[in-house]
Order: sequence, then C-alpha cells, then structure tokens
Amino acid sequence: MKLNTHKALTYLIALVWLINGLLCKVLHLVPRHQEIVARILGVKYAGPLTMLIGLSEIAMAIWIVSGFKSKLNAILQIIIVGTMNILEFMLVPDLLLWGRLNAVFAALFMLLIYYTEFKTNPQQT
Repeated sequence: MKLNTHKALTYLIALVWLINGLLCKVLHLVPRHQEIVARILGVKYAGPLTMLIGLSEIAMAIWIVSGFKSKLNAILQIIIVGTMNILEFMLVPDLLLWGRLNAVFAALFMLLIYYTEFKTNPQQT
C-alpha cells in the first residue's frame, strides 16, 4: 500500500510542477506569472526569464518522476517553493491568485513534498 501511495503522491507533485511550468509559463496561458517575474526581476527580460523558469519547472517534474536522488530533489523543491513564495508574499501579493493566502497553499505543498519523500517512500523507511 505504501508504494502505491508514494507513487500517486509523487505523480501528483510532478503534475503540479508540469502544469505550472508548461501551461502557465511556457505556453503563457496564465500571463500573471510573467507579470510576477516582471515586477520582481524587471520587465526587460521577463519573457525569456519566465520561459526559463517554466522549462526549469518541467525539468523538475521529469526529475521527480525519475526518482533519481529523490531525497535531494525533495529538499530542493521545499527550498525553491519556500523561497519563491516568501519573495512573492513580500513583493507582489497583489498579483497572487489568493493574495497572501497563497503562503498557506505553499506551506501545504511543502508539507506534501516532505510527507511523500520522507514518510511514504519505501526506500526511505
């Protein structure tokens, strides 16, 4: 049972990264993401930087599914999500889908990543 739970949660987490990277940023279906990048990093390079961030998120999804160095991957995910959300909370709360409440969803996502890797992964227990 643990293996199925771990696998399902792993794919769910990877799907979050894939959707945010591919749909929101690379395909630019959610322009608000580029607006956030523009406000934080500058308008001049917002388009290319948003694309690079999106491609990085797609790479993260692939890494997650691969299972390669999953503990390192989980730690990096938690750091990236935490850092990104602290910056957005401080600098652009008006552009966030749920404003400062986004921090709650980010914290829940970080807890899900932790739980998936360190509590349900049969290779870690």
